[in-house]
Amino acid sequence: MPRIPHSFAVADISALARSVHDQMDELGRIPSHLELLNMLARGAGFQNFQHFKAKSDESRRVDVPAEASAEAVPGVDLGYVQKVARLFDDEGRMTHWPSKEKQSILCLWYMWSKVPAGQVFVEKDFNAIINGWHLFGDHALLRRSMYEMRLIDRTREGRDYRRIEQEAPPELAVLIANIDKRGAASRVA
Repeated sequence: MPRIPHSFAVADISALARSVHDQMDELGRIPSHLELLNMLARGAGFQNFQHFKAKSDESRRVDVPAEASAEAVPGVDLGYVQKVARLFDDEGRMTHWPSKEKQSILCLWYMWSKVPAGQVFVEKDFNAIINGWHLFGDHALLRRSMYEMRLIDRTREGRDYRRIEQEAPPELAVLIANIDKRGAASRVA
């Protein structure tokens, strides 16, 4: 089963090396894989590797602001997001593939947000997820485009698929809020 990668960065590599050296000296033997992961995490200021993973996962969540707008998310072009939102129906399904590459990129991020995190799917199940979020019948285009953008990963033979956890662009939160708001309005009407 593929592992979810966790990026690791420290402000001072010298302090990290010193910390790991001291911990290894204290241990008195070559550490196991898990012990080494814990040492690295402690050297970067975490309690252990699990604490590091939890904070890493927390930072990758896509949080939708309560009232997502251009004011709530600085630097977001609300006009652009609204144009992309028109490509979706009231239930959040993409109605057609956009002709503009910039719009298709945000659409792919939206599809990425619909794939459950931390799970591995066989191709058939992955296609079912994608098919639930578009109406134009080309799951292969969406799957291939998401793979090329490095939003998803797959095994060499294309049997298993998983979402690659990463920070989403701020436009995604505004798009999700826009589509959700429109869907809620249509259900009330």
